[in-house]
Amino acid sequence: MLNFDALVLGSGLAGQALALRLAEAGQRVALITKKQVEDSASSWAQGGIAAVLDSADSVDHHLRDTLVAGAGLCDEDATRFVVEHGRDAIEWLIARGVPFTRDAQGELGYHLTREGGHSHRRIVHVDDATGSAIQTTLTGQVRSHPNIHIFERHLAVDLIVGWKIGRPDLGCAGAYILDIEAGDVITFAAPVVVLATGGAGKVYLYTTNPDTATGDGIAMAWRAGCRVGNMEFIQ
Repeated sequence: MLNFDALVLGSGLAGQALALRLAEAGQRVALITKKQVEDSASSWAQGGIAAVLDSADSVDHHLRDTLVAGAGLCDEDATRFVVEHGRDAIEWLIARGVPFTRDAQGELGYHLTREGGHSHRRIVHVDDATGSAIQTTLTGQVRSHPNIHIFERHLAVDLIVGWKIGRPDLGCAGAYILDIEAGDVITFAAPVVVLATGGAGKVYLYTTNPDTATGDGIAMAWRAGCRVGNMEFIQ
């Protein structure tokens, strides 16, 4: 059995960003990925990221645009939280060294585009390969951090939850992980387990999602007793 402070399943931008934050807080992190760290849907994203980055724009404008585009289906509290923290997330990526496209006339020095549904220019980007640029930047830092232990070609099989092992006092205590090359199932124990496994696009015959988007995390969460919702909105 391998013991860590945190177990992160998935090596896309969500998993990598969290692993870095936890590692820098002194936590020993296991990062699990079924192929290589670089293999995720994140690197396929092109256009950019929407955030309020100009004084002519505002959180209220961005929130209103998002709610209108969501046709009344958005959770307003969740939407506001994301919009309000958008700039912080972008500034964190900038501090990490992500080379967003520059514009000397931009208020923050970065080029902002305007996409459908937006009333202001608020899309920060790296040319037309934003996801790839961010993934490349973070991957190098993840690979070099001494507190992050990467397990490539390891496939999460199932979560270890208390009620399944006769310990109803426990929540989620880890996961069973298959070492694909060795053919062995390893027990990973951690008081914090995070699912950052992405979507399930590969359940469809035709998809632009990568082969890693097989819905493993969603299935594991369901088997563990979690609620699963809004599946119809997965791209």
